[in-house]
Amino acid sequence: MSQAMADWLQHPLLSIALSIGAYLAGLRLFQRLGSPGWCPPVLIAALLVALLLWLLRIPWPAYQRGADWLMLLLGPATVALAVPLYQQMHHVRALWRPLLVCLPVASALAAFFAIAIAWALGAPPLLLASLAPKSVTAPIAMGITSTLGGSIPILMGSLLITGVAATTFVTLLGRWMHIEDERLLGLALGVNGHAIGTVRAFEIGPTAGAFASLGMTLTGVLTALMLPLAWHLAA
Repeated sequence: MSQAMADWLQHPLLSIALSIGAYLAGLRLFQRLGSPGWCPPVLIAALLVALLLWLLRIPWPAYQRGADWLMLLLGPATVALAVPLYQQMHHVRALWRPLLVCLPVASALAAFFAIAIAWALGAPPLLLASLAPKSVTAPIAMGITSTLGGSIPILMGSLLITGVAATTFVTLLGRWMHIEDERLLGLALGVNGHAIGTVRAFEIGPTAGAFASLGMTLTGVLTALMLPLAWHLAA
């Protein structure tokens, strides 16, 4: 391989092109498969990127340097979810009391179950700190993980698995329990499945999407406030 080709394979623009191209391909395949909840476009894209990095022999640090530019867009994308939330604010006001009670409990349990199961299986502190914010949207979860001393790559893998699992099980349990209220489905998807669950909620309807945005946002805020404090008290 020539030096020019080696330099191009490590150029940041290639990382961006690979990421966007893989997502578009994943979206197309997702639609061809009938939009299954267990296989979202982001999962297909992640597998395609991993395959391309292996085939092209692109070092992970080189890809990460370019992909960091895309990570900067996660924050504005999360903030933009305020628009559908505002449009459905009348639904939120009607349920503010139940939301006030359930969201802190749901946020705490999402972190507690991950830590408890990993601890029972003998996971080291690094892994515990990486799994604790697994139900929080990526921009907030990355900051929490850095504060706790965890690993960002492990966190990102746990976020992907959590989002796919939450989307699949919320959809299946909703059908099994005959839950048709978009508010409940959306809130469950947002609290447990973060961004991946929120995308699925918008496929259900705008009300489900708004409640998923609310659940994802408030879960992130509450976890960012409570988890570092609880972590240092338990240490």
